[in-house]
Amino acid sequence: MLGSLSLLAATPFAFRSFSPSSNNNRSLSSATSHQIAKQLATESGRGSQKLLRRHVFPVYRRVSYGSPISAVMIDDSSTITTSEENTQNIGILDIDSALRPFKDHFQYRIKKYVDQKNLFENYEGGLEEFAKGYLRFGFNREEDGIVYREWAPAAQEAQVVGDFNGWDGSNHKMEKNEFGVWSIKIPDSEGNPAIPHNSRVKFRFKHGDGVWVDRIPAWIKYATVDPTRFGAPYDGVHWDPPPSERYEFKYPRPPKPKAPRIYEAHVGMSSSEPRINSYREFADDVLPRIQANNYNTVQLMAVMEHSYYASFGYHVTSFFSVSSRSGTPEDLKYLIDKAHSLGLRVLMDVVHSHASNNVTDGLNGFDVGQSSQESYFHTGERGYHKLWDSRLFNYGNWEVLRFLLSNLRWWLEEFKFDGFRFDGVTSMLYHHHGINMPFTGDYNEYFSEATDVDAVVYLMLANSLISNILPDATVIAEDVSGMPGLGRPVSEGGVGFDYRLAMAIPDKWIDYLKNKNDEEWSMMDLSCSLTNRRYTEKCISYAESHDQSIVGDKTIAFFLMDKEMYSGMSCLTDASPTIDRGIALHKMIHFITMALGGEGYLNFMGNEFGHPEWIDFPREGNGWSYEKCRRQWTLVDTDHLRYKFMNAFDRAMNALDDKFSFLSSTKQIVSCTDEENKVIVFERGDLVFVFNFHPENTYDGYKVGCDLPGKYRVALDSDAWEFGGHGRVGHDVDHFTSPEGIPGVPETNFNNRPNSFKVLSPARTCVVYYKVDESVEETNGINVISVSETLEMDASKQKNAEESAILVDHGDKENPQETNDRDTASFDEELQKDGAKQESIEEPAASVLDKKIVGSKLDEPEVEEMEDRTPDD
Repeated sequence: MLGSLSLLAATPFAFRSFSPSSNNNRSLSSATSHQIAKQLATESGRGSQKLLRRHVFPVYRRVSYGSPISAVMIDDSSTITTSEENTQNIGILDIDSALRPFKDHFQYRIKKYVDQKNLFENYEGGLEEFAKGYLRFGFNREEDGIVYREWAPAAQEAQVVGDFNGWDGSNHKMEKNEFGVWSIKIPDSEGNPAIPHNSRVKFRFKHGDGVWVDRIPAWIKYATVDPTRFGAPYDGVHWDPPPSERYEFKYPRPPKPKAPRIYEAHVGMSSSEPRINSYREFADDVLPRIQANNYNTVQLMAVMEHSYYASFGYHVTSFFSVSSRSGTPEDLKYLIDKAHSLGLRVLMDVVHSHASNNVTDGLNGFDVGQSSQESYFHTGERGYHKLWDSRLFNYGNWEVLRFLLSNLRWWLEEFKFDGFRFDGVTSMLYHHHGINMPFTGDYNEYFSEATDVDAVVYLMLANSLISNILPDATVIAEDVSGMPGLGRPVSEGGVGFDYRLAMAIPDKWIDYLKNKNDEEWSMMDLSCSLTNRRYTEKCISYAESHDQSIVGDKTIAFFLMDKEMYSGMSCLTDASPTIDRGIALHKMIHFITMALGGEGYLNFMGNEFGHPEWIDFPREGNGWSYEKCRRQWTLVDTDHLRYKFMNAFDRAMNALDDKFSFLSSTKQIVSCTDEENKVIVFERGDLVFVFNFHPENTYDGYKVGCDLPGKYRVALDSDAWEFGGHGRVGHDVDHFTSPEGIPGVPETNFNNRPNSFKVLSPARTCVVYYKVDESVEETNGINVISVSETLEMDASKQKNAEESAILVDHGDKENPQETNDRDTASFDEELQKDGAKQESIEEPAASVLDKKIVGSKLDEPEVEEMEDRTPDD
C-alpha cells in the first residue's frame, strides 16, 4: 500500500551490501499515484520528528485485570517483571554488531513484550486463549441462546436491534460490566434461535450527550448493504448458517514451500467483464490459471469488508467480515479449499495499520469522544492519519490487542488462510508514520523516541501468535523503512516476520524506464539494487505489484510499449521495434528481479502477460465505471496475440524454480557486471544466469564464470520461439568448463570463479544454464522434456483457457511459422501419458513438484533434480 522510501544503510561493510535499499530519497508523501487510486489524501501529513541519539523511553503503564473477558489499560502496582535472561541474551545483536549501541532499546521493547505475555498468561490463560475473543465478543451461541457482547466504555445505555425485534430495542437492553463490556443473552424461541441466520442486526447505544446512535457490531462476521439504494449504510448480519449450509473444508493445507512464488490477486476485479467477480467464480476460473503458471501461493487483497470499493480494500470497516461484494463467508471458504486442492497456499492481505474513517459503517463509529484508554483509537492528532484520512489504533490498549490478535486467529482458523501480508507496517512502526522521512539508513532513525514501541510489541505478539497456531504460516511485512530485525525471530529480539517486501526494486525499474535510455542502464547499479538487502532477513522481490498498476501509474508493459499495445500485438504481422524491445525487456526485468532480488517472488494479477492499461476502480471521477477494473483474460487466451509469449515465459520462470529451487538457495554470487557490453552474470544455487541488456550486440563465445566444473546446458532461454524470441540460442549444445587460475586462490580465477565456459548471448536475452549430472545421464535412458515443451503441455491442461503456447522443434530455426502450425493432436497423446491436471475440487490435486524442467532435445536422457550445495535458509 505504501510507496517506497529511501534507505541507504549506514552499516559496517560486511552488512552494507545486504542492507535495506530504496530509490533516490523518495518519501512516502511522493507516492501520489498510489494514494489517488486508494482515495487517500494528496497532502502530506506532519513532518518527521527529531531523532534522538539517547534513548529515553516513557514509563510503561501496567495493567489491572479482573475479568477474563475484558480490561482497560490503567495504572497499577503489578509486580510481574521480566527475567534478566530474557532481556540480556539478544541474538540479533550478535548478527549485526552495529545494533549494539541500541541494546537499551531492544531490552526495553523485549521487556514490554514479555511482560505483556505474562499478563495474558496470568489473566487470560495465555496468548492463544486471549486471541479467542471472537468466541466471547460479538454474537455467539451459549446454552440455548445467543449471547451478544460489545466493548463500548463510553456508552451510557445500550440495546441490540435488528430484524428479529422490528428494530425496537426496548425489550433487549444490555448490561454493562466494570470494564465497559455490554452484554445480553437472548434465549431461543421454541427451540429456534431468536435471531435468525442471515438477518440484520445493529448495536444501538446512547453516548454522553444523550444522543442514540446505531453502529455495526465491531465483531460482526458479515455485513451487507442494500444495492438498490445509493449511499445506503451497511448493516451487520448475524451469520450462523445451519449445518447443511456451512461449507466444510475437504482438503488439507499444502506444505510450506521452500520459497513462495506469490500471485497477488483481487477477487472483485478478476472478471473479464466490467463487473465485480465472485469468490466462487475466481475459484473456478482464475485459480486454475494461477496453478498452470506454477505459482505456489495466492495473496488475496480486499478480503476484509470495506464500504468504499475504490479504497482497494485498505479502508477496512468490518475486520471480521468478508467483503460481501464477492459473496458470503461460505463462498470464501470454497475458494480457499479449492486453492488447497490445487496445491496453492492462500495468504490474506491484512490491514491492522489503520481503519476507515467511516463512522456509520465502521469501527470508527464507536469513538464518541472518550479517552484513548476507552477507545480503539488514539485521540487527537495521534489517532488520525492525515495522509490516509483514517484512524490509528491504540496498540497499548488491552481490548485493542484482543480485537486485533483475535482477528488474526479468526482468519487462520475459520477460513484456513495460510498466513498474512501485513499492510502499512511502516506507518505502524513510527509515530511519524514514515511521512516525509527519507530514511537514510542511520540506525538512529529506527530506534528512538520516534519508534512506536507499542506497535512493535503488537507485531511481535502477532507473529508469536501466528507461529504458535500455525507453525508453517507465511508472514510478510510491507515495510519501506527497512527496520533492522523486522525479519528476524522474536526469540532473537526481532519482530518476527518471515519476509519483507523488497519495495525499492519496482521504484528502480520505474526510474530506469522513465528516465534512462537503454544505453544508460548501469549493470552495477541494477545488480546492487537487486542484491541490497539485510543479511539473514529474507525478502519477497517483485518488479511490479498492484501499486504499479493503478491509475496514475503504468505497468512495466505499458511503460515499454504504450499505445502500440493496442495495435502491434498481433502475431499475424511482424513485430515493430517497440514491441520487440518491450516483450524482450518485460521478460528480462521480471526474471532478473525474481532470480536476484530475494528469497521469494510476487506478481500481480495480469502482469504475467503484460496486461495493458491500468486499474481504475469505479468512482465519481470516472462515472462509476468498471471498464478499467477487470482483467482481460481473452488477450492471453487468443492464440494470435503476443500476450501469450510473456505468459508462457512467466510460467517457465516459476517452473524453473520448481525444478531447481534456486530461490531458496543461499548461494547467490554475482560474478560479472559488464558495463561496456551490458551483461550481468550470476549464480543462484548451481544455475548460471546470463543477462544481456545490450540493445544491439550479440556476443558469440562470451566467457562466463562458474563454480562447479563439468558440462552445462540451457535450462531456460528467453529468446526461444515459444516466448516470442528469435530462436538464436541452440538448446542442444553442450558447454564444457575450463579451469581458471590457481585452485583455492580466487584472485587468480576468472571473475573470482574457479571455472568458466563460453556461450552465445544475443542482445536483450537471458539464458540460464544447469550443470548436467553425467553419471545419471549415462545410466538413465528416459527422454528429457524441455522447459518450453513441458510448459506447453501444462498450458493445454489449464481449465477455461485456450492453449496459448507454441510447440517448437528447436532444431528448425529456419522456418518458425511451420512449427506454429504444428498439429495440436500430438498434445493429446502426451497428455494422456502425463495425466491431466485436476480441474474439479472433488479431485485431488496433482503435484507440481515432479515436472521435468531442463533444456535439451527430446532424445536426451533425463536429468535428475540437483540438490543445492549450500544449506537452505
